Amino acid sequence: MALFLSAWRGRLAASAACLGALILSGCQTPDAALSEAAISGAAVSEAAAIAAPIFSTPATTRAGAGPHPGEAVYKTQCAACHDNPEATRSPSRDNLKGMRFQFMSFALTEGKMKVQGAGLTANQRAEVINYLTGRDTSTLDEWTSDVMCGADRRAVDLGAPAEAVSTGFGFDRNNTRMLSAGEAGLTTAQLSSMELAWSIAFPDATTMRSQGAIVGKNLFYPATDIGQMYAFDISGAKPCIQWIYTAPGGAPLRSSAAYGVLADGTPLLAFSGLDSTVHAVDARTGKAVWTRGVASYSFSMTTGTPTVLKDRVIVPVAQYEISVAGDNKELCCNNHGYVLSLDPKTGAQQWRYDTMEDARPLRDRGDGKMYYGPSGAPIWNSPLVDEKRGLVYFGTGEANSQPTHRNTDALIAIGLGDGKEKWSFQATGRDIYTSGCGPTPKATQLNCVSDTVYRDVDFGASLILGTLKSGKDVLYAGQKSGTVWALEPDTGKVIFQRNIGTGTALGGIHWGIAFDNDTIYAPISNIGVALPGGPPIDPALKSGLYAVDATDGRIKWMFSPEPPPADPTAPPARPGRGWRGAAFSTAPTAIDGAIVAAGLDGTLYVIDARTGKPLWSYQTAREYQTLNGVPGKGGSIDSNSITAGNGMLFVNSGYGMFGQASGNVLLAFKPKG
Repeated sequence: MALFLSAWRGRLAASAACLGALILSGCQTPDAALSEAAISGAAVSEAAAIAAPIFSTPATTRAGAGPHPGEAVYKTQCAACHDNPEATRSPSRDNLKGMRFQFMSFALTEGKMKVQGAGLTANQRAEVINYLTGRDTSTLDEWTSDVMCGADRRAVDLGAPAEAVSTGFGFDRNNTRMLSAGEAGLTTAQLSSMELAWSIAFPDATTMRSQGAIVGKNLFYPATDIGQMYAFDISGAKPCIQWIYTAPGGAPLRSSAAYGVLADGTPLLAFSGLDSTVHAVDARTGKAVWTRGVASYSFSMTTGTPTVLKDRVIVPVAQYEISVAGDNKELCCNNHGYVLSLDPKTGAQQWRYDTMEDARPLRDRGDGKMYYGPSGAPIWNSPLVDEKRGLVYFGTGEANSQPTHRNTDALIAIGLGDGKEKWSFQATGRDIYTSGCGPTPKATQLNCVSDTVYRDVDFGASLILGTLKSGKDVLYAGQKSGTVWALEPDTGKVIFQRNIGTGTALGGIHWGIAFDNDTIYAPISNIGVALPGGPPIDPALKSGLYAVDATDGRIKWMFSPEPPPADPTAPPARPGRGWRGAAFSTAPTAIDGAIVAAGLDGTLYVIDARTGKPLWSYQTAREYQTLNGVPGKGGSIDSNSITAGNGMLFVNSGYGMFGQASGNVLLAFKPKG
């Protein structure tokens, strides 16, 4: 058992130290990779922190001297990976200590780690979690009593009419991740001189992965690790809580919050959980309108933010079969991604689009068990809804088994009214990827194939519909291959592609891009390495933030912060990755004439959108005295963590996956003075 190991981005070939009980969790060692291109997907590995109903058996209370009974379980089943987080890309032991007891239990019973948890008794599971966290339960709500709103601020104020600054992942219907000065309440000049206004820390949280929706004077914020949605009044000098929604059973949440107003005037919030449950909540009261489980396959899961329209809720569904299928004990492969349109009043299904047909048995693997295909094409990103054209756009991930379906690593448009496919463009073919296989698998690996480019370069970033100054609409996409794509929205015909290196499964372009003023702003986490038979990588390219001309793909400027003086005791960086502080992975945000972006070292930057010159920066990876009294710590900034509204800049700090720095704070910045 290795806790949450499937939540790694790096999926290399398994080593002897990680065999046995560890193999299904994907424990990897640094010398197993042939290249960075062999590393598996960030969005995929993100998949692995999956959850299930809370396991409530308490850990045994220790009495007297002697080793903790959970220590032996950890040493034999977990330590090989979690004591080597940089090499294995697993959460470190320290990160595990900061996690919620219920969160770990959730994953070890019915979630992604249930195979490992099934090999232990209920008491052993509780003991090892207790050994790591030092507690049986979490008192989640103790801190909220002093932060609840008084009578004068208790009512939710959505504006008149409702003023939605951020309705979903990309803020607006076109997913641009662009806010005007009026929408954000911030100008470029103000963003050039900011200070911390307040911080809130969430107990037992280590991974701050989701942004809230901002409507009127409210921030609707999902605390994903602890399974709660908060309505904050952010109109005063300090925020206060108006209501709290807790997911049934305490299941952790996963997606960001989406907001929309239904045809009957109901203001609805929609978001998804680690257990693939979609939650629809009345924004005024925090009361559930409905909840619906949307998993269809053994490894289905929800990650992308839903979209709330007047007459439907659009929900993307991914799958994480990639994380387990490299092991011979698993039958491979029969999962794929799909999109659902749900009735916004009841949650009933209106239509369903599948990225491919159901898998069928193809051949004997060689041991009397069948090999299945096609499979793959999970949908990690948040769909873009184009109501003018009546289309829904999204990107997909790799294949997991033969044959490679045309809708893997693809951009797809389907009808908003009926879910029928209108067009599909495959960006990378023959990308069959399962954890632990490698491009040249061993004959004993029964689920692995050699007829593959083995890159895992899916579309983790959501698509953008940008309107150029000429009036032309263009569809933009960012791929983990490090490629910016521009397509005609009606046909899917390619207008241009701009390759910024070769990227990797770690990104390339990772969580998102932004659009403003005929420019695409693309964060690059990893330039990558030269591919066999391909051209060399331009040495001028570095990890950082790129401004790409949205009309022709020309690079306007690049911002890459310089590393600090070399630390002779630090481990060497992987080829092509460079300094972590220059690795920009989180989705950027355009505000007025500035771009707000961040490095994996936790540094927040405000950058001039015209020149690429830094205007202001702030190191978030530190401890905080929070206004709610919960000990706060910042760390890496990743996923989609930057938004703004009501004259405040909101940033998540802390991302305790893949050997990155954990944290538990939501930070609010205001202009100085």
